Amino acid sequence: MRKLDTIFDKIMGGERIDFDEATLLYETANFHDLGRLAHHVRLTKHPDPIVSYVVDRNINYSNICVCCCKFCAFYKTPNQDGGYVLSHEEIGQKIKETLDLGGTQILMQGGHHPDLPLTWYEEMLRYIKANYTVHIHAFSPPEIVFWSDKEGIPVADVIARLHAAGLDSIPGGGAEILVDAVRSTVSPNKCPTDEWLNVMEQAHKQGLRTTATMMFGHKETPTQRLEHLFAVRDTQDKTGGFTAFIPWTFQPDHTELPECRKLTSIEYLRLLAVSRIVLDNIDNVQVSWVTMGPKIAQLALYFGGNDFGSTMLEENVVKAAGVSFRLSQQEINRLVTAAGFTPRQRTMDYTLLETR
Repeated sequence: MRKLDTIFDKIMGGERIDFDEATLLYETANFHDLGRLAHHVRLTKHPDPIVSYVVDRNINYSNICVCCCKFCAFYKTPNQDGGYVLSHEEIGQKIKETLDLGGTQILMQGGHHPDLPLTWYEEMLRYIKANYTVHIHAFSPPEIVFWSDKEGIPVADVIARLHAAGLDSIPGGGAEILVDAVRSTVSPNKCPTDEWLNVMEQAHKQGLRTTATMMFGHKETPTQRLEHLFAVRDTQDKTGGFTAFIPWTFQPDHTELPECRKLTSIEYLRLLAVSRIVLDNIDNVQVSWVTMGPKIAQLALYFGGNDFGSTMLEENVVKAAGVSFRLSQQEINRLVTAAGFTPRQRTMDYTLLETR
């Protein structure tokens, strides 16, 4: 217990904890103590009682993918019934609906489509920027590595071309668990850890901000979850380019990993709290109402979370796994207020918008 008390004192004093200390904290700390410590770190970083969120829409421009990840219930293989590629006009209609509802950005991700060249994505970006004033938060690191390999050009060049065409920032999708022993089991055709991290480093060098994520509760161990956190922390030490960290729990229904159980709310909150404590160099931690539901998301605001995520006017990937929580901007405002905080709409870089 003395070791744990020393760790508590370090956290309360604003000191960084190492891997062994994080392990002891994660494995043995009392649930409520862990929440108290994470909330202390959150209030140190954000003393004002504000919880932010973004109004956006997830647009999956295609669901055709040759990656075949075991945890994904959304993708279709080439020539499989139900596969699609959205036209520019269809994408534009979705963006218009988003802007009409007060949205400021779109999140765009798709599969590893074997037949679409990089120029197709550049043309899509240029079409959007020519017709709509919207922030484009798009393309996960595995997609960028896939195009790099397919086109035979460096990752840095892929990012530069996409940025020139209109890409504004990159989401942290495809991280799952940043440990290759896990990735080789659940997503063997997806880029390894060092390539995922390299995409983010290259993006940060080019002035693009990104997020970092973790999908946990499948084939990884608790220790491997911590390895993921420390890989993100080390990268942030080098670049400072991550705006937020977003952990969520794996949803096993309709996937190729049905033997995995859904994690409990307590397991989610413990990991969220440890994330807030370990990632002392990332300003924002986002709660996941999409997978945990609104009530647990409210509680998560006392376990280190300071951001309520997105309104997600459209969400397809988690929905394909059987989870379909939906919240409007008004409902988010109500939930955040009821939890004791002030809701504020933000942009991707966490600039707060004027209250309307």
